[in-house]
Amino acid sequence: MPDLSERTLRVGARDLHTVTTGSGPTLVLLHGGGPGASGAANWTRNIPVLAQHFSLVIPDLPGYGKSTKHIDQDDPFGDLAASVGGLLDALDIPKAHLIGNSYGGGAALRLALDRPDRVDRMVLNGPGGIGTTRALPTKGLNALLDYYGGDGPRRDKMATFIRTYLVADASGVTDEVIDGRYRDSIDPEVVANPPLRRPSGKNALRTLWRMDLSRDPRLAKCEVPTLVVWGTRDTINRPSGAPLLAHTMRNCDAYLAAGVGHWVQYEAPELFNHLAIDFLNRTDHGSPK
Repeated sequence: MPDLSERTLRVGARDLHTVTTGSGPTLVLLHGGGPGASGAANWTRNIPVLAQHFSLVIPDLPGYGKSTKHIDQDDPFGDLAASVGGLLDALDIPKAHLIGNSYGGGAALRLALDRPDRVDRMVLNGPGGIGTTRALPTKGLNALLDYYGGDGPRRDKMATFIRTYLVADASGVTDEVIDGRYRDSIDPEVVANPPLRRPSGKNALRTLWRMDLSRDPRLAKCEVPTLVVWGTRDTINRPSGAPLLAHTMRNCDAYLAAGVGHWVQYEAPELFNHLAIDFLNRTDHGSPK
């Protein structure tokens, strides 16, 4: 692992804990939204390789890790996207590559829709918010959303969530990974106000539709060069989202990783790193479809 520099940056009304390392074009890594998620921990199998090619910026997204524990529950992806844009402002970075995993993928895509001038190229790894209103929630998504329900968070619930739903092959998931995620998931502020939960209240229906980015009319006009990577055995976000994005967006490639679950960057790191580096280092932006 290369040396990591940590600092906390003020972005709007929140503090974002951010790790930086590497050299080259700026690449922002956005983690997923499962319980106990955080920036650097999400990308442990990718940072050493990606840092050889890019200047990495790895935040704990709002609501997670060491960052301020608050997300606008009426428009989560919009709030996260604005935070990432604000982080770029705080670092005086006009434009950057993005890699987003799951919830972070939804945030990356929303930023590309809201502020395409801030995004160079992006890799979306099993992104959230794709086709979520077109079918009932998956078993994996229900497990994620139910983690803080019932009798609350427990280590065995965390182990089941990660080993059953984040990966297809659990043999590579160590107890250290489980312990770290569980420890972060029981932060009292997070238990009292989980950052990712089912929409409720009078704005619940509007929030659900807002979070389904596949229904955003701007998607078909988005020209940000995009690579979608999706595990064929993803049980949290449906792999059918990959061809949906490839057919809808103007400049989007899709790669389906055979036999891999939701956590492609962890379960198949060599494949993921190769795909990401090759795509982000391309100089041709292609022509819109």
